[in-house]
Amino acid sequence: MIELINITKKFSTDTVETTALKNIDLTIDSGQFLCVMGPSGGGKSTLLNTLGLLEFPNSGEYKLDGKSVDIKNKKLRTQLRKELFGYIFQNFNLIQELSVFDNVALPLIYRSFSKSEIEKRVSKALSKVSLTNRAKHFPSELSGGQQQRVAVARAIVTDPKYIFADEPTGNLDSKNSKDVLDLLVELNELGTTVVMVTHSESDATYGTDVVRMSDGGLKQLKQEAPLKEFQYA
Repeated sequence: MIELINITKKFSTDTVETTALKNIDLTIDSGQFLCVMGPSGGGKSTLLNTLGLLEFPNSGEYKLDGKSVDIKNKKLRTQLRKELFGYIFQNFNLIQELSVFDNVALPLIYRSFSKSEIEKRVSKALSKVSLTNRAKHFPSELSGGQQQRVAVARAIVTDPKYIFADEPTGNLDSKNSKDVLDLLVELNELGTTVVMVTHSESDATYGTDVVRMSDGGLKQLKQEAPLKEFQYA
């Protein structure tokens, strides 16, 4: 479980100060699939980055499984990201000079897994996203949908407790979008907590809960059940 308590995040330049998150209180329960919606510039990505410890706020408290986390401690943030979190980005963030296999293997290399364990885990992750036959290819040789599936494989290769996805279907066509969302639902049903930023009402139906952000503020909405039967036109 992750708790944000009275979180405020500001960005400053020489002349302008912008408050991206305003006194945010949010609890994410283990096993939840939370969708974060709202207009561009409303604070969605900043919220996701704060939850995923990619950024730290100016004030407020961050709790993980009931314990307060010193989020200004860079070493601790790095450790928690390695051990607990997986990330999926809209623009894939693949390293063009590395093969599909090596891109997916990166989180394992950072955690000093053995060569045999890396081989096993990467093969399993690529099989999960139906890209086993692309292991030796490079990102430039793949379609956008395939690149996003590589990014999903990289996110799940460490068996993370939490996955943070920032507009994961933003650059995909309808079929590839549905494939990625179905995979996130499957991972969630297996126990992974998912937090997804999206501007799409239809994508949000895949979650169990929805919050809306606007001007740095947060509104929690209740969702009866995920509408997994939604079909893209």
